[in-house]
Amino acid sequence: MPDAVLFILRSWLGVVMLAHGFHHARSLEGTRKWFSSKGFRAARLATLGSAVGELAIGGGMVLGFLTSVACAGIVIVTVMAFWTVHRSAGFYVFKRPDEGWEYVATLTVVATVIAWTGPGRYSLDSALGWAEVLDGPTGIWIVVGGVALAATQLAIFWHKPRE
Repeated sequence: MPDAVLFILRSWLGVVMLAHGFHHARSLEGTRKWFSSKGFRAARLATLGSAVGELAIGGGMVLGFLTSVACAGIVIVTVMAFWTVHRSAGFYVFKRPDEGWEYVATLTVVATVIAWTGPGRYSLDSALGWAEVLDGPTGIWIVVGGVALAATQLAIFWHKPRE
């Protein structure tokens, strides 16, 4: 039963990330303008990284392939989204036009829990014998590395936009 639950949860999180990636890829110029308006210095690079990264993350989650790495990717995306867009809007997504941070926090918690518990039996990681190596403490450290990478990307590529 827990393996089926992990499969459903992991797959849904993957579908969410795939949808975000397709949305960004569908309108590269619109996404570039949006990233630029949010303070990203290299908006074209952020657009391509977001589209390709979210598609890869989503695919990895659905397949259960390098799951802890995909979870770290989700945490990178959500930490960056929190810091650049959602943190000043408060908790609730419906209170301000920029939306609050409850959604990105939920994605972060779910991804961290999956990295900790592992992808479950119904995953490529399990079939390849990688799950035991990549989950548990190792999965958490991979996610912590994702937080550090997000902070590094923010320091290099983002500045607070002018009001």
